[in-house]
Amino acid sequence: MPSRLLPVAGLALVAALPLLGLPPFWLTLLTYAGLSAIVVIGLVVLAGIAGILSFGQSMFVGIGAYASALLTLKLGLSPWLALPAAVAASGLAALCVGAITLRLSGHYLPLGTIAWTIAFFYALGNTDAVGRFDGLAGLPPLTLLGTPLTGGAALFWLVWLSLALCILLTLRLLRSRTGRAIRALRGGAIAAEAFGIDTGRTRIVAFTYAAMLAGLSGWLYVQVQRAINPTPFGLNASIEYLLMTVLGGAGSVWGGVFGATLVTLLKDQLQNVLPHLLGSEGNFEAIVFGILFVLILQRAPDGLWPLIARRATPLPPRYPEADGLPARPAEPAGTLLLDARGLRKRFGGLVAVDGIDLSVKAGEIVALIGPNGAGKSTTFNLVTGVARGDAGRIAVLGRAVAGWPARAIARLGVARTFQHVKLVGGMSVIENVALGAHRRGRAGPVRGALGLDRAEETAIFAEARLQLARVGLADLAERPAASLALGQQRIVEVARALCLSPALLLLDEPAAGLRLREKEALADLLRRLRADGLGILLVEHDMDFVMGLADRLVVMNFGAKLCEGPPGAVRTDPAVIEAYLGQAA
Repeated sequence: MPSRLLPVAGLALVAALPLLGLPPFWLTLLTYAGLSAIVVIGLVVLAGIAGILSFGQSMFVGIGAYASALLTLKLGLSPWLALPAAVAASGLAALCVGAITLRLSGHYLPLGTIAWTIAFFYALGNTDAVGRFDGLAGLPPLTLLGTPLTGGAALFWLVWLSLALCILLTLRLLRSRTGRAIRALRGGAIAAEAFGIDTGRTRIVAFTYAAMLAGLSGWLYVQVQRAINPTPFGLNASIEYLLMTVLGGAGSVWGGVFGATLVTLLKDQLQNVLPHLLGSEGNFEAIVFGILFVLILQRAPDGLWPLIARRATPLPPRYPEADGLPARPAEPAGTLLLDARGLRKRFGGLVAVDGIDLSVKAGEIVALIGPNGAGKSTTFNLVTGVARGDAGRIAVLGRAVAGWPARAIARLGVARTFQHVKLVGGMSVIENVALGAHRRGRAGPVRGALGLDRAEETAIFAEARLQLARVGLADLAERPAASLALGQQRIVEVARALCLSPALLLLDEPAAGLRLREKEALADLLRRLRADGLGILLVEHDMDFVMGLADRLVVMNFGAKLCEGPPGAVRTDPAVIEAYLGQAA
């Protein structure tokens, strides 16, 4: 069976269970599995794809549930009208919590979400307006065309229809411009910012989206239970959601659904079977889940769903033929693209860059060379906004950009590659290249989730294919980026940079790891780009490659400029020979 049809077939089978005479108990159990699956899908986006580990999902479920309950019970609002309010309440809470908590990094971030969840749980339990730990009861039923939805089958279909909608929206979101930005967070904030992604905003989008799905689950929980108390919204629930995510597969939406269903069903059976086997009452299922969690992390760190899905036949993605994106008008030859003066950067007692002057014009290739540790990559980082200098002036196309973030400098038409390749290994080659066009798109998360960005997406992927063909890697477009050799990955980075339609291209050791023919092809490409009016600044250690390509060389040593001039003059400069090329040269 094709891999795309496998989960759809499973979803259709589950939806048909009420028609097949499934007992009410099992329908109820699967209803709760669907409620958990909606939360877990958000956690897949947040933790599995964006890499933001959160123990706060049960809190957002509780916010949606209590918002719905209070609006219907205290204000007499229809449960249907309480739905958008519940989802909005969870989203607004996520914006507020995320604005504070997402500033944390490392283990402090999940610890922060634990603190919020514990505080929320005890706030509910000690507030009279929400019934303290006794909660609220007697909530009005949901009605459709005047008929109360109180039966097991009706609520089952309501929950699983909502789940199907969440799956559709999430899959569309992850295939969109915003979705690629979320996935790019796995490749590191530095790279993402360098080709125009606002990583802070993207993290907030992922955090809020996951919370809104949790809020929807909370609203559905109220309709199923018709009574609530703080118990389902504590830290233990968040840990269980995380277990479902890891067990099914944190990187897959379908894996999240599978994990939520499996854990819900398995938990019920263990609660029935283990006390009989052990002759004693207790939460023995927690012990089993703990052991299972460790085994999954050791034996199947990607979860169980990939083990199932790999047996299916993958279908290649389809990208319709289309024109690429409008290109940036080329700057006239000789236009000053980059003018950096007096750049200085200190790391503690080490002066990495000491008073460097640097300029690049349109239609010119400038090579920055020097021994290891000379400060070349640090200079690149200063120019592109990845690092902030201690002194100096940087102008791009006449605009002072010192102190600007990398994404703002990228907006002016500055693209770069990295000394250590920074691709998103879990994405295909063409998806990585399409990330370079992020600033050239406009569709946001809402348009992406609703599928209203198809024309723009088609143009972006056409542009990505064009740039891959330009660098000679069109045949590798659908391959996972992590499966490529290092030299090929460097060329993919060049294609990604070109997808920005830059005026100034900065290449950090682009020829490292390339074979002779690949270096010759890269040199030919750079010459064509120079002829098209691009300005190119490159760092490279291969002197034969540089000498036959660059119009001008800037030599660095111990953070300072040692020499500058055409290749022939630099090659014979005594100071350069002694410091870098060696006396034998």
